Amino acid sequence: MKVLFAAAESVPFIKTGGLADVIGALPQALQRRGDDVRVVLPMYRGIPAHFREQMEHLGEVYVPVGWRSQYCGIEKLLHDGITYYFVDNEYYFGRDSVYGYMDDGERFAFFNRAVLQLLKSADFQPDVIHCHDWHAALIPVLLNAHYRHDLFYYEMRTVFTIHNLLYQGIFPYEVLGELLELDNRYFTVGGLEYYGNVNFMKGGIVYSDHVTTVSPTYAREIQTAHYGYGLDGLLSSLGPKLSGIVNGIDTKSYNPATDSHIALKYRSSIAKKKENKIRLQEELHLPVSADTPLIAMVTRLVDSKGLDLLVRVLDEMLTFDDIQFVILGTGDSNYEHWFREAEQRHPAKLSAQIKFSDALSRKIYASSDIFLMPSNFEPCGISQLLALRYGSIPVVRETGGLNDTVHAFNEFTGEGNGFSFTNINAHDMMHTIRRAVTFYHQPEHWNKIVKNAISGDYSWNVSAEEYKDIYQRVTGR
Repeated sequence: MKVLFAAAESVPFIKTGGLADVIGALPQALQRRGDDVRVVLPMYRGIPAHFREQMEHLGEVYVPVGWRSQYCGIEKLLHDGITYYFVDNEYYFGRDSVYGYMDDGERFAFFNRAVLQLLKSADFQPDVIHCHDWHAALIPVLLNAHYRHDLFYYEMRTVFTIHNLLYQGIFPYEVLGELLELDNRYFTVGGLEYYGNVNFMKGGIVYSDHVTTVSPTYAREIQTAHYGYGLDGLLSSLGPKLSGIVNGIDTKSYNPATDSHIALKYRSSIAKKKENKIRLQEELHLPVSADTPLIAMVTRLVDSKGLDLLVRVLDEMLTFDDIQFVILGTGDSNYEHWFREAEQRHPAKLSAQIKFSDALSRKIYASSDIFLMPSNFEPCGISQLLALRYGSIPVVRETGGLNDTVHAFNEFTGEGNGFSFTNINAHDMMHTIRRAVTFYHQPEHWNKIVKNAISGDYSWNVSAEEYKDIYQRVTGR
């Protein structure tokens, strides 16, 4: 099976969110199963120089963008056994940021067309093109509209993955003809039309051969009005064409037994976790106390992460409960300001690290006892999987991938790897945290929870098999 991944970002080249982690890890897992998996990305200015220096220039093609014919350089790089192609156009991608420009519709319309245009020059004829999020959602549309008549493309099939339905790529009607060279046959309720605009993600959903999203619970949630963001009716109509597959993590990189960023490496030792906690308390100037439960969040500081719940009760908990709290992340200025002020009110119990730091995040996973994720919605979530990998016990709201990966501890059977609550309610969250803290002080239970957490399989192995089944299904193999 030959598979081409098309996406806007991937580690280790460029990253703004969890999409990059998926594109960095899933092709590796599939290739280990014998498939020929390659990845195509835009050639951003922010890609580090040492990667650029290793790239091989394959040639150039010209890409139709409406009435324009735009230059596209094709760069190739073999990295960790995976072949990467980079779409090079300085006008579209020679910028400081990945997204957020007024012409994002044109930039990614170009990228989608360029992916299809470069295949012959790259001498790669995939059986499946796996497209990710709205930035690559037009590939199934353009394949059917402009390329299917060519025998080179005739048997190619497409899979489209929704990583976050909130971001759909919605642009004015004029995009249809001026950038995509599509006529009004594609501008229908059953096509790209969305309240008078063109919806890129809708195109991927309608025209791909199969649609996946990043957890079974999220696949159900997006078929409801609350989580569907206007596409719930369409998604409900897909039936077996829609699947939910939980993401994995890179268990080689995120491994407490080998992680060079943490103070003391360990496999499942709670004693060594406590030593890591002491080192982190020293680094963050918190009172050193190995037996005080340390609760942590590593997150974007935005509404969707459930921070309003925390804002309502954190002062109460830090005043009356024997806990410490660490938060790492950046985001909305109002949340950044609130946590900085809260740190001043509770300097002995709260450390607010308003920044991005991969090294510090790993120390927090290795040092914390409890990991909080009270998200309003969470398509899959990676942080809870990393926390479980390092033996930090998640407290989560039952939504999306959190519901699929964190199972409430049952003290009678000894089953479960975390704690959860259902409603978007601050006091439900607080009571669940306090329940977790109660078990923290009962070693016979806590040791069992930590063992359950660390012994889980959070790799891409199971998910890769599920994706492979879908590729075989859409190609008839």
